Amino acid sequence: MSDASGLSPRIASLQLQGHEAELALFRGALAKGRMPHAWLVSGPPGVGKATFAFTLARILLGGMEAENPVARRISAASHADLLVVERGYDEKKQRYRQEIVADDVRPINAFLRRTAAEGGWRVVIVDGAEWMNRSAANAVLKILEEPPPATVLFLTSSAPGRLLPTIRSRCRRLELSPLPDAAMQRVLQLLWPDLPTQDFARIVSQSHGAPGKAVALLADTGGNMAALVAEVLQGVPPLRGYEIAEAVLRKDYGFSLFFALLADQLQSTARQAAKAGNRQCMALAAAWEQIMRVHTETERFNLDKQEALIEAMTIASPE
Repeated sequence: MSDASGLSPRIASLQLQGHEAELALFRGALAKGRMPHAWLVSGPPGVGKATFAFTLARILLGGMEAENPVARRISAASHADLLVVERGYDEKKQRYRQEIVADDVRPINAFLRRTAAEGGWRVVIVDGAEWMNRSAANAVLKILEEPPPATVLFLTSSAPGRLLPTIRSRCRRLELSPLPDAAMQRVLQLLWPDLPTQDFARIVSQSHGAPGKAVALLADTGGNMAALVAEVLQGVPPLRGYEIAEAVLRKDYGFSLFFALLADQLQSTARQAAKAGNRQCMALAAAWEQIMRVHTETERFNLDKQEALIEAMTIASPE
């Protein structure tokens, strides 16, 4: 459990870009006095689900203006009427834990038993709800079955199919799509106003409408992830493949970033081969399609990411 401090401060305080239709649906429910007690915010990894949930929290708690004291308390994880639950970070293994467990969600009950400190809404964000194990999911389900008044839960998920059907049925669904290029450029300008102009097009292209992937691309200091992708494309033995997979999974957003860079490199090489009339372009295009399928299915069905990385490396390695 965390009080938003586990999420990147930039994510917690980022001004929302795009997703206007989904935001309008939420505002409409609030204006009509028909606020559901739970919302399921779904969409591809890195598309901005946490940023969206924090924006909805600001609307409810009255902190939409950036300089508003309420907004500052939300971003600083000090607002008494906001609780954020997410996967804990394993310092020893240098990665996020594989599950949200019952102990992580237990503070929700104590939080909801308290009267709202500022006399309004109480807001709970469960970020990455698909990571809840059975015990944690059942605990959240009990809350959804008998929600306290003036309380809203936001569950974010990249794989909503992994949630209990009874949880999904008790939530209003908001599905976020990848951002258009113009919105992605605004995100980059907000996060990195000093980013060199020549880098904008590259980051926008490689992030595929997902601000989280853009963050990961820009955080790939020294091009470490890009170097791993280049190594894979030269061909790696099985043992080295497992070492690379471990290195990828130790990094936040590493899985999605690795696939994004690998797919982009294959696509670029295929285009160059096609222009040169090289028949290899067909094999490269087929490899790109297979790797995109592996990535999509792994994220959608929450499959084993290490095995997915090994499979992608096998597909991408030259014969």
